[in-house]
Amino acid sequence: MPGGSIERMNFETVSVVGLGYIGLPTAAILATHGLQVIGYDVNASVVDTINRGKIHIVEPELDAVVSGVVSAGRLRATHTPERADAYIIAVPTPFRDEHVPDISYVEQAAQAIAPLLEKNALVILESTSPVGTTQQLCKWLAEARPELRFPHQAEDADVHVVYCPERVLPGHVLHELVYNDRIIGGMTPKCSEMAVTLYTRFLRGQCLVTDPRTAEMAKLTENAFRDVNIAFANELSFICDQLDINVWELIELSNRHPRVKILQPGPGVGGHCIAVDPWFIVHSAPKQSQMIRLAREINDRKPHHVVCRVKERARRFSQPVIACLGLSYKPDIDDLRESPAVEIVELLSGERIGSIVVVEPHVHELPARLRDLPDLEMADLHTALERADIVVLLVNHRQFKNVDRRLLMEKVVIDTRGLWR
Repeated sequence: MPGGSIERMNFETVSVVGLGYIGLPTAAILATHGLQVIGYDVNASVVDTINRGKIHIVEPELDAVVSGVVSAGRLRATHTPERADAYIIAVPTPFRDEHVPDISYVEQAAQAIAPLLEKNALVILESTSPVGTTQQLCKWLAEARPELRFPHQAEDADVHVVYCPERVLPGHVLHELVYNDRIIGGMTPKCSEMAVTLYTRFLRGQCLVTDPRTAEMAKLTENAFRDVNIAFANELSFICDQLDINVWELIELSNRHPRVKILQPGPGVGGHCIAVDPWFIVHSAPKQSQMIRLAREINDRKPHHVVCRVKERARRFSQPVIACLGLSYKPDIDDLRESPAVEIVELLSGERIGSIVVVEPHVHELPARLRDLPDLEMADLHTALERADIVVLLVNHRQFKNVDRRLLMEKVVIDTRGLWR
């Protein structure tokens, strides 16, 4: 094989840096395939929970997998980084004000693992990142370990660095980690070769090898494509509200065309990926990404449109009770990141048009953003519907789909997901 010695191609230990929605399932899958996995996270509560064989997130079947590999001694968590053959970085990459990408967590991960690196170590960045982040990761590692050669300095580097973005859907993570194709963006051919060796320990999909910048852009492109298509559906909902047309019927009829497949509108776009990643492209090439920016602005405007609809319908009441059904950014999960439902509840509270009752079957308490807002509380679905004058469906959870429709009679219903149409 090219690139010199490959003594460490047989990986035995892997350190996963960041044990959240991607890091923990990845660590669990690696452990089920015979690797010794050390999960590193700065949150002591997360570490303690995992070491008890429990999980701190909602993901189908993950609890059983984690319990099994922890009991078998193949996965353990720590808040102190430890030496391994390979390091997978799966930390958050949010944005700051003005949608400026924030890769400080990647830098912190680099600083944490740099003292542990040995020759032939493999470092993989999985976090969704702006173009150029993998090369910057190399530079941070090189600054911390000047005695080692890194792939931006030499083809025959001592430490090998790769970008390999996750491409999974919450609620289906364990399946998609194994069966989805993976993009492998190695800084050198040997970097890619080593990453392919690691991923094929568990991967049933293909490994698609490219360079890091293309791999970074591919991940952003996938989510920007989806965002643009959702924006079209959401803009249709604006138009249909203005023209008194049922947008759900319109889309259903239009989709009978053999070459048309319009997505469904909603209250906005949430989650760490689609609501964030397009801004990374806009920041990198602002003059060239006009449609991507416009789509983001359309989708960001949708929560305000929903609030305006609620305000219009609330005028018939003096102090209505508004039941807001759902807080997560998509159905049947507990993930509230960038959730338009959370934003809508917050905006409604600020309008002071009535009291708000929130129903979210997948979380046990209000998020910090909503906790101290006035006239706002959580309740179960039946209680909320009994008390409500206005029912706003924000998330199409399975529990909401099967609601007794008699509880909705004589109430104002605003269904942002088309679940009850």
